[in-house]
Amino acid sequence: MFTGLVQTVGEVVSFSGGQLSVRFDVSAWPDDPVKTGESVAVNGCCLTKIHAESLDFELSPETTERTAFAKLAAGTKVNLERAMRPMDRLGGHIVQGHVDGVGQIVGILPMGDHTEFVFQIDPASDRYLIDKGSITIDGISLTVVNPEQGRFSVWVIPHTLAHTNLKDAKVGDCVNLEFDVLAKHVEKLLQVSS
Repeated sequence: MFTGLVQTVGEVVSFSGGQLSVRFDVSAWPDDPVKTGESVAVNGCCLTKIHAESLDFELSPETTERTAFAKLAAGTKVNLERAMRPMDRLGGHIVQGHVDGVGQIVGILPMGDHTEFVFQIDPASDRYLIDKGSITIDGISLTVVNPEQGRFSVWVIPHTLAHTNLKDAKVGDCVNLEFDVLAKHVEKLLQVSS
């Protein structure tokens, strides 16, 4: 489980044949190195570290098909978060690291010190979005604004922009989306009871 609070931004070294290698500033986790077998959210997708000396992951075809990872290339910036420990504060929201789909950035609008990002999604996913509800975009816990007809916005504060891969984002970029797990559970419960 994760919180959606990005801890550091890494850079893709290589991605081919389902093998992903990421370079990152080891000072992000100086006292507790990432261990082999540990879960790390990479752009919001829970992956397992497979090598002792480097931040490498194996991706199944299912993971590649359901995420925006197909477009990863050397030099791409990725958001990284280690799994939450029981004693951590839940500062964002409950994030599983299970990507529900891919969205596309269709607008980046400066609004004074803040930036509004507008996303296009599959309209069938509208049911998971409520105004001021939670969403995870490339592993970042954000608040939904004005969701309707396959579009929604988020407002990004300067700190988040400076410390995530959104600072390099462009219109047309695809992002990983995870909808609020509570909304998905409620939907399932309502389906069972009807």
